[in-house]
Amino acid sequence: MEKSNFSDLISSEVPVLVDFTAEWCGPCKMMKPILSQLKDMVGDDVRIVKIDVDRNPSAAAAYHIQGVPTLMLFKGGKTLWRQSGVVPAEQLRQVIEQHK
Repeated sequence: MEKSNFSDLISSEVPVLVDFTAEWCGPCKMMKPILSQLKDMVGDDVRIVKIDVDRNPSAAAAYHIQGVPTLMLFKGGKTLWRQSGVVPAEQLRQVIEQHK
């Protein structure tokens, strides 16, 4: 994904949850069912996007991603929330509710 496309994506007025991930990352694999569960909980209240840091090093560098998984919530181009590590679906739902 090119940086300009990423900028367009996170500029949305619908919150965008970005999961910075990597193929080789064990905890990242744990996020897949959690994000699926989250999507069932919040529906269209949020857009969920996975960014592979190895395939998109410029996006990872732009946001100083040091470890994966790192989850970030954007709205209108601004970072609203950020956390590294595996985050439970209920906690993610609460974060999204706070920033809707």
